[in-house]
Amino acid sequence: MANRFVEMWRWQGTIDRKRYAIAGCTAFVLKYFLDKVVAGVVFERPWFLWNYWQPLGPDTRVNAIHPDSRTFAVTLLVLALPFIWLGVTLTVQRLRDAGQPLWLVVFFFLPVINLLFFLLLCTVDSHAVTVQREAAPWPETRRLDRWIPQGAVGAAAMSIALTISVGCLFTVLGTEVLKSYGWGLFVALPFCLGLFSVLVYSYHVPRTYSSCIAVSLVPIALLGAVLLLVTIEGVICILMAAPFALALAAFGGMLGYAIQAGYWLHKGTPATLMVVLLFTPAFQSVERWVKPQAETFEVRTAIEVNAPPEKVWNQVVAFAEIPPPTELLFRAGIAYPIRAEISGHGVGAVRHCIFSTGPFAEPIEVWDEPRLLKFGVTANPAPLNELSPYGNIQPAHLHGYFVSKQGQFLLTALPGGRTRLEGATWYQHTMWPAAYWHLWSDYIIHRIHSRVLEHIRAEAEYKG
Repeated sequence: MANRFVEMWRWQGTIDRKRYAIAGCTAFVLKYFLDKVVAGVVFERPWFLWNYWQPLGPDTRVNAIHPDSRTFAVTLLVLALPFIWLGVTLTVQRLRDAGQPLWLVVFFFLPVINLLFFLLLCTVDSHAVTVQREAAPWPETRRLDRWIPQGAVGAAAMSIALTISVGCLFTVLGTEVLKSYGWGLFVALPFCLGLFSVLVYSYHVPRTYSSCIAVSLVPIALLGAVLLLVTIEGVICILMAAPFALALAAFGGMLGYAIQAGYWLHKGTPATLMVVLLFTPAFQSVERWVKPQAETFEVRTAIEVNAPPEKVWNQVVAFAEIPPPTELLFRAGIAYPIRAEISGHGVGAVRHCIFSTGPFAEPIEVWDEPRLLKFGVTANPAPLNELSPYGNIQPAHLHGYFVSKQGQFLLTALPGGRTRLEGATWYQHTMWPAAYWHLWSDYIIHRIHSRVLEHIRAEAEYKG
């Protein structure tokens, strides 16, 4: 009896459906009462079955969790770790006993779906398979054998078509349903698509490294074209995301090559293939629930003006219309400043900086003439007009995902009646990974600053 209990915690071995059902139900009941005792006695919180879907109640945003709730959540997580390990090992053993590929254990981590998966494994009969088939990326089915061609060209075409279809599905899930432009969409998805494409391509026979990498990259490029044609995205954002997405797809392709090469070259070695394709929607859902806190970034740009601060100040507060842009960046659709107007004088006045996509509303917070003009931002227009064959389209990321929070102009007197003029913007965007997207944002804001500052310099020097 003791040996059987120990074996349940190991990756090796098998377990039939009856013992799997008993062990799983027993572990769940034990965990529920343990959580209930900890919640009620230690933290004085009610605990019911539905709390597993919302353990902290309405206090679910990571950046807004109260310290007591955070301690409670960490305690629950620590208590859950042995049960998670047991659940995974039991599921791996049950999959092995049922003759199914071990990568299906990924369903254990998907909310709601994992309950249906548990019930399904409790009903599937035992079915022995050879050791090498445990590592195969797909269940042993004749239907898949017929659908995926044997030849390299046919297999590549099928792989590309399936990968594009899956990519469109998960992109729509992230952008239109979950409205989350984050790690799930920009990191997990391209990586998993690169991996997925190679596993399909190498279904029948091992493939070369170069062909695997090519097959992992082509669907990502074509997926961008499909997203453009079905009006989900525009040209600009697809081009911005492309370098990052292609690099991650290539990494996924490398992993796929290693998996298929290891499987075909070492068929006698048991392996657990953890295909992360279904990790993408799970990650997107968790990311939507967690709602990471947006970081505030700062961009500063400075020039020197051959005019005293008093002359420059007048142009800073409000400036006449700037000539149409010649830069490709702005002509492609990125929002650019046109003119600035102001209503009132001093703190409390409202400045409106008119952009090609609409006005920024900027209530003045500091009016230190002729040194510092600082303002908040209460209204943000769209950051760009998307290029699309269908004219004006409105992807979700155009509204509320990039927010300017504050801005200022700092004027410093220099010898010889000159002025150092510095523009600064503080902004947030809820697109991750921030380390990648803020590089684009910083570059664009620098270009916007330069357009305004150069115009102010020309006007101040001309009128000075």
